[in-house]
Amino acid sequence: MSGLDVLFLGGTGIISTASVRLAVERGHNVTVLNRGRTSSRTVPDAVEHLVGDVSDPASVDSAIGDRQFDVVAQFRAFTPDTVSSDIARFTGRTGQYVFISSASAYQKPPASIPVTESTPLKNPFWQYSRDKIACEDVLVAADRDDDFPMTIVRPSHTYDESLIPTTGGWTDIARMRAGKPVVVHGDGTTPWTLTHSDDFAVGFVGLFGRPESLGNAYTITGESAPTWNQVYTWLGRAAGVEPQLVHVASERIARELPEIGAGLVGDKAHAMLFDTTKLRRLVPEFATTVPYAEGARRQIAWYDAHPEAQVVDEQLDAAFDRLAELG
Repeated sequence: MSGLDVLFLGGTGIISTASVRLAVERGHNVTVLNRGRTSSRTVPDAVEHLVGDVSDPASVDSAIGDRQFDVVAQFRAFTPDTVSSDIARFTGRTGQYVFISSASAYQKPPASIPVTESTPLKNPFWQYSRDKIACEDVLVAADRDDDFPMTIVRPSHTYDESLIPTTGGWTDIARMRAGKPVVVHGDGTTPWTLTHSDDFAVGFVGLFGRPESLGNAYTITGESAPTWNQVYTWLGRAAGVEPQLVHVASERIARELPEIGAGLVGDKAHAMLFDTTKLRRLVPEFATTVPYAEGARRQIAWYDAHPEAQVVDEQLDAAFDRLAELG
């Protein structure tokens, strides 16, 4: 289906940029609403840009006026109040409201894998995930009680060339090249699903305008699931070194680095493999075209071409030194 009027709330993030680009390529009429701040990720010239902040409902109302859209894709809702505002705003004004939730909302640790859409939503470790679950609860009630035309999607760890998936990002690569040990959580053998944003976009945009998707939730993840040891090793080799890996318990890392601890023990520390049969029935073209072995090479090439992005977090680097000694 082509020629839909699509509003992206957000539009310059890791996964939304690729989705905006693909929506334009497929002939949709795309409008992006965001805060208008400078971003390293750009949108195609064909995109209409509106300025508003989803945390300020009045600014959103002012930006969109009384316009209607075939699809509204919400990338910037993290709490139920934002979703409730959207329901009030777009009821009767959109044929489909697509909410980007998170696969981190699935039960942690999962009772069984692969995880499917019927896996319970329960994450006692991470407030971010619990907030996404609460957002979903609001949407499910609106669908059940008032036929609000919602679709929920749950991506897992989605990346582009600039988003290195390790705990330290570029700081880890700098440590590798300096001959310093890099800290890997657990024993490094846990498989972790990594999905390139271009692959995610195929599944996501493929749901636009599909009446079968209303009232449903879909996991959108690829099939590339390397262990964390492989992730760090592939990045090191792409960077021209054989990395020295030091394994440290996730809980110990969380104590040392509380700002990332919840996301670690509440998500990355667990084996996460997904069954996307439900999505692929509706969007058969969805597939993994960029496995992470290739993604790692692309990321190092991107950073080598963008030295201004090679920023080392000195506090994080020092924390890794302490953790490496303990390991």
